[in-house]
Amino acid sequence: MIKNFLLLLFLGFFSLNAAAIRVDTSAYQLQRLKINALLAERSTRFGQYDQSLDARTGIFGFQTKRDIKNSNEILRQIVLNDNNIFKELKVLMDYKDQEVKNVIINSNTTNGRIQNYMLSIKKLQDHNQALKKEMAIIEKGKTSYYYIISFLGLLIAGMVWFGYKKGLFNEFGKSKNKSNSIKVIR
Repeated sequence: MIKNFLLLLFLGFFSLNAAAIRVDTSAYQLQRLKINALLAERSTRFGQYDQSLDARTGIFGFQTKRDIKNSNEILRQIVLNDNNIFKELKVLMDYKDQEVKNVIINSNTTNGRIQNYMLSIKKLQDHNQALKKEMAIIEKGKTSYYYIISFLGLLIAGMVWFGYKKGLFNEFGKSKNKSNSIKVIR
């Protein structure tokens, strides 16, 4: 039950993180589209400005005040549009800076985790080597115990054999039989 809950929590965290990355990416894309629209609008206004400069509605083909005011108004709209473009570019650059910061933070976090994993692996390898040395010492001790036990067993077997050869156990058996026979007589 707890494993399932932790798994759901883990998956929820990563899906939320992925959704945040998608939101940042889509916001970045929307900002780019907004800037591209402003640039397209600027291009059309420059075309209008060129046409207004060529417009000569006055007598004998001269420009009138109205033509010049119209050209100036178009030029003023181009400048306002340029200001909007600069503002939107600043926002876009802020998105990009935030993206770079996120990449750096993720990189540092990943490097930190890798360093911790390497340190853990090194500790485990050192511990494994120490356990192997201990195991070799214990195995060596077991073999010496086997030799000592084998030697004592052979020594006892030799003493028993020597005792039978000398007849020490025969007398022990006879004395035991005598004690049994005495009991019977009484």
